[in-house]
Amino acid sequence: MANQKSEIKSLPEINVGVVGHIDHGKTTLLSKLTGKFTDTHSEELKRGITIKLGYTEITIYKHGSGFTTKEKIDGKPTIPVRYVSFIDTPGHEMLMATMLSGAAIIDAAILVVAANEGIKPQTREHFIALQAKGIKSIIVVQNKIDLVSKEEALKNYKQIKEFLKGTFAENAPVIPVSAQQEINLDKILEQLVAFEIPKRDADSNPIFVVARSFDINKPGTDIKNLHGGVLGGILKKGKLKVGDEIEIKPGMNIKKPHGKTEYKTLTTKILSLQKGKESLAEIYPGISLSIETSLDPFLTRADSLTGCMVSLKGKLPEITNKVKINSKLFGEVFGLKEQKKIEPIKTKELLMLSINTTITVGVVENVKSSKEGNEIELSLNIPVIALKGDKAGIARNIDGHWRLIGWGEIN
Repeated sequence: MANQKSEIKSLPEINVGVVGHIDHGKTTLLSKLTGKFTDTHSEELKRGITIKLGYTEITIYKHGSGFTTKEKIDGKPTIPVRYVSFIDTPGHEMLMATMLSGAAIIDAAILVVAANEGIKPQTREHFIALQAKGIKSIIVVQNKIDLVSKEEALKNYKQIKEFLKGTFAENAPVIPVSAQQEINLDKILEQLVAFEIPKRDADSNPIFVVARSFDINKPGTDIKNLHGGVLGGILKKGKLKVGDEIEIKPGMNIKKPHGKTEYKTLTTKILSLQKGKESLAEIYPGISLSIETSLDPFLTRADSLTGCMVSLKGKLPEITNKVKINSKLFGEVFGLKEQKKIEPIKTKELLMLSINTTITVGVVENVKSSKEGNEIELSLNIPVIALKGDKAGIARNIDGHWRLIGWGEIN
């Protein structure tokens, strides 16, 4: 068993987002694959939908010619082959910004399509969001096949293949599944093992993007037993270790008179590092992790630092309220029931940007046209850490909802 544990520590790791239309079975699928429900927020449990990003993870083991999540079968140990971290994203149209944050920290995706409902508006919108964030590895899970006849399942399968035709995911596997009945879950494990592991850069200055922040202390905890504030997210490059002095930007927002907000960079120390249930002394780029800091947990509660960036002290660029983006627009608006052409971006219009896990809105100050696309310059309400080459999702308010209209790269 000791050998197996050391093998697990060195396994190839991948972050997989689970996306798709509301109620198509994303959270149920994950619970059957991993044994954990990612909907743990009280409002999520009441309403039955995912509101915040959910996290869970599994180790996949090889057994004979197939794959399993069990360490032993019939008393014999299986062989660990891959560690997978899952990010469960909300399917509701009102929560598109949260979905975009999730798409910023994944390497690959499972797109869930219910066989009894087919391709829906948010299916299309989530699919195009994966393209905007540069995600190319994808599995399509045709879920709820137990609710339809064989003929209906085949018709839906053809609809999915037609939807994928001519896109980056044209050759993506489509797996018929019943999550509730646990049918074909092993086929999903097989495809998760087949995903190519992205190249990781462990030599550059560290960049950790914060997708969640927590106070993990229970009410009534004795002061001497309190844990520091916790940051959850992805180390995109570099490495961090326990004891490192780190900075967090934009950091804490401070309300000023006349409705103004200032941001204060936070500096702190790493007290512990966690990958799933495992404590680590040092972390490298890979799957989702949590960092316990020496910050007062009041500062990290209720996702108050979500969207921030973390690095070693003094290594992050200054925050900025101005960005330039080389933008590319889609042909039509996705997520609507009827087709709607996307109009060119105009000066003075308000857009929403998703940069890494930061969601901000800004006014377009300038638009420069070129053969490669349009360079847009925006003045932002919420400042960002703008790293050249980072992908940005671009959304416009259409009929009261933010709709993804394109993507770009930061100049």
